[in-house]
Amino acid sequence: MRPSELDILQRKTVKVLTSGQILGGFGLGSTLSIGSLLAAELSGSEAWAGSAATFSTLGAATWAIPLARLAFAKGRRVSLATGAALAISGAMLVITAAAIHFFPLLLVALFLLGGGSAVGLQARFAATDIPTEGSKARDLSIVVWATTIGAVIGPNMFGPGEIVGHALGLPTLTGPFLFTIMAQLGATTVFWFGLRPDPLLVAKSQQVEIKGIKPKVSFASAIATLKAYPLAAFAVMSIALSHMVMVSVMAMTPIHMKSMGYDLVVVGFTISLHIAGMYAFSPIFGWFADKFGRMRTILLGQLIYVAALAFAGFGADDRFLVTLGLFLLGLGWSASTVGGSALLTETLPPLEKTNVQGLSDSSMNLAGAFGGGVAGSILAVFAFVGVNAAALIPVVLIVLAATFGKLKAPTAL
Repeated sequence: MRPSELDILQRKTVKVLTSGQILGGFGLGSTLSIGSLLAAELSGSEAWAGSAATFSTLGAATWAIPLARLAFAKGRRVSLATGAALAISGAMLVITAAAIHFFPLLLVALFLLGGGSAVGLQARFAATDIPTEGSKARDLSIVVWATTIGAVIGPNMFGPGEIVGHALGLPTLTGPFLFTIMAQLGATTVFWFGLRPDPLLVAKSQQVEIKGIKPKVSFASAIATLKAYPLAAFAVMSIALSHMVMVSVMAMTPIHMKSMGYDLVVVGFTISLHIAGMYAFSPIFGWFADKFGRMRTILLGQLIYVAALAFAGFGADDRFLVTLGLFLLGLGWSASTVGGSALLTETLPPLEKTNVQGLSDSSMNLAGAFGGGVAGSILAVFAFVGVNAAALIPVVLIVLAATFGKLKAPTAL
């Protein structure tokens, strides 16, 4: 393809990815918010509330690598549609698990729902596949931003979802997952029919490969690539630890607010503001990353995290301060994820990107699963303030690595 044709295809690809992300975002709030409430109810213990975040992020981590390999072999279209289909299966099983009151089945359902999260993460990298001269951070951040619409509206559909679910005779708290199923069906359709020609397959066709040499797609080769590119390794670490901070605090917020006496509508509104912080301002951080550098954007995210944890922790008994803290928590995640993803994409050789991106998404979600799981125990022992205090540890690690790590970055980064 000529450069002008690639530019046209890039604009079309970003539009398709944006549409799919809008629909896919509807499932996010239900998974992490209502999922934690269902986990506590079906298990009979608030200590298991964090299992919702743990298993959904563990699912995203597990599906990330095979979906990345599927993308490399068959293209983004097949990979993204497959991940959305996994999420549909998970949402159906959530309703089933609640109906028969079987906690282990709920965990399986949340694990499958993680496929939807894996799709959302892979879609941001898909926006950078085509080799154009445009701003990669901007395009990546636009796709991240697209999740805002569905993700913010989604939690506010908790009330209507319960009304619809009750009318259909569904178990309590499962009605909103009907909207998840419909939205993911829409996302599957958009990806399947919209990503033609496939951006990753086009990008591979544009690359000049040495005859007889094919890029290796494996865990070992991804690790070897990161060893050869320390800056990429730092990007993977910063993305993973930043996600751990966000998941650990956000997943415990519905349980904390419920103990404060607030109903599901108030909880849904708080989560909506948090998710707005995660996605709505990502284009600003994309612009910031292009203008001032990827590293500075990551560190800005850590600074915002410190403010978020201070407000939510010290103001644990104040609804306004908890809500403000959750909003800032979303902003910190956005800056860290956009900066880290842009840094990772720009640092790696073209043929190594997809393989390492899959490892990055898997690491990111494994870190979130660990954070969500540990946060439940911390909440039970040290309350909400303890969760926020513990979340400062990954922040400190990122800052120390950026300050004292032997990272050689081009001046543009």
